[in-house]
Amino acid sequence: MALDIVIMAAGKGTRMKSALPKVLHRLAGRSLLQHVLQTAAGLGAHGIVVVTGHGADAVEASAHAPRLRFVRQIPQLGTGHAVLQAAPLLHDTGTTLILNGDVPLIEAATAQALIDSCGGAKLALLTITLDDPSGYGRVLRGDPAGRDAHEGGRVHGIVEHKDATPLQRQIHEVYTGVMAAPTAHLKRWLAALKNDNTQGEYYLTDIVAMAVAEGVPVTATTAASETEVLGVNSPVQLADLERRFQRAQATVLMNAGVRLADPARIDVRGELRCGADVEIDVNCVFEGAVALGDRVRIGANCVIRNAVIGADTIIHPFTHIDGEAPGVSVGAGARVGPFARLRPGAVLGEDVHIGNFVEVKNATLARGAKANHLAYIGDASIGERVNFGAGGIVANYDGANKHRTVIGADAHIGSNCVLVAPVNIGDGATLGAGSTISKDAPAGQLTVARARQVSLAGWKRPSKRT
Repeated sequence: MALDIVIMAAGKGTRMKSALPKVLHRLAGRSLLQHVLQTAAGLGAHGIVVVTGHGADAVEASAHAPRLRFVRQIPQLGTGHAVLQAAPLLHDTGTTLILNGDVPLIEAATAQALIDSCGGAKLALLTITLDDPSGYGRVLRGDPAGRDAHEGGRVHGIVEHKDATPLQRQIHEVYTGVMAAPTAHLKRWLAALKNDNTQGEYYLTDIVAMAVAEGVPVTATTAASETEVLGVNSPVQLADLERRFQRAQATVLMNAGVRLADPARIDVRGELRCGADVEIDVNCVFEGAVALGDRVRIGANCVIRNAVIGADTIIHPFTHIDGEAPGVSVGAGARVGPFARLRPGAVLGEDVHIGNFVEVKNATLARGAKANHLAYIGDASIGERVNFGAGGIVANYDGANKHRTVIGADAHIGSNCVLVAPVNIGDGATLGAGSTISKDAPAGQLTVARARQVSLAGWKRPSKRT
């Protein structure tokens, strides 16, 4: 039996007060829509259809999932009208699951439970009971001819908040905007929708009354938590959902044994995997794919993206590691920071030291190499136990092309040296402080390249004109 998933993502999001389409605002490093697509992709659907409208080009360009197609809703005439645009792409038999692009944290298990409840024969609604149900459609139960505010018995309808009576607004069970329906029934109901309501829109929720009238069973599945069904309509709601999500991430980490200095001050915007006895101080941000080995310690205010950090490594405060696509690799027992920067392609071996205000890009440092102060190492291969002095730089760019520098094991690079790539520094070589090296330096020798110091008698410093 075919499963289709429709994701509604056409709205402008006026209350966001932003030129960016609402579903492209980011939560935990990904767009709201991409969160929903990731969940949908795990449900094994035969097809996923995203309904776009406002900012459709940008929304469609940003969305990625298997078997993904788009339809456009222009103009936007309500939720029923949105799903109607997708109807021609849905299989005639099977189940259609309807999700919302601005409800990002719906769990796959919850969605699957709804699909199972539908079973291709029933209309299944995802509901939840809220202390403050303002703005949500109320679930009507009991005898349709009786008291609409009754909260027991079978579901016979949903009334939108704007159209609800004062008595109906006292109901606390609300419809979350997520449903699963037999596709054949759904197509017929969508074609019969009318817009005779306060907003003049075609409400998807009106199909509930249609199902009841036809004798199609209507079931309600309760969401496991409020967080997974909360939508985003304003920056305040987005920030609230971000904190809820991050607190949940922190709880998972702590339950796995990670020591967080303050679980309210960590942001995981991707995948963070931790070994045993990992410690993370406050205000750290993890993006992309990050793996921390056993006993790694991360100091305060670090940003780490796309990196693998080996066991027993210490990342001191205010370090910025950004691996982008190539990634960054830090070997076991290394020391990085404070105020260090590792850029894409940086590969540090075991026991390497990268100190304050040192930047490493597309460079390999072998076991025991050290650059402890104020240095730039780009496009280079650094041998074991090399000491790269304070103020030294690898001048890897000639204005048009990048070139590589190779430094052999046990070399010593004096302070304030400039290595003009491409050059090779032999094993055990020493470069005198302040040298500008533009030719290969032989192994085991001292190489000095700097002007002879002179003092000029009688020289006077210029003075200001009066």
